[in-house]
Amino acid sequence: QAPLVETGGGLVQAGGSLRLSCVASGSVFKIATAAWFRQAPGMKREWVASITNGGYITYKDFVKGRFTISRDDAKNTLYLQMNSLKPEDTAVYYCAVPTYEYWGQGTQVTVSS
Repeated sequence: QAPLVETGGGLVQAGGSLRLSCVASGSVFKIATAAWFRQAPGMKREWVASITNGGYITYKDFVKGRFTISRDDAKNTLYLQMNSLKPEDTAVYYCAVPTYEYWGQGTQVTVSS
């Protein structure tokens, strides 16, 4: 399987912004749906956003208007731009290509009050 590597997490105060990146070793984002998930401490991993290979985008309801998923096929990179962050957004964020069961190692996002 092709590896996925997430970067861009960190500590930010409520109302701040972060941009997460996910780099694939190949062009898998051109042929399959890519997605972001997150997992808070003690909680089940949950879906956040998806983008199909054709560019159709969907979001979890609670992040609509704040998060933007996108990709750069030339760089084999998936992005999640996160604005107006809230403490409840605190979690480990993962990128994935579920069809091929590709998962990254995760990047920590912590939002303080």
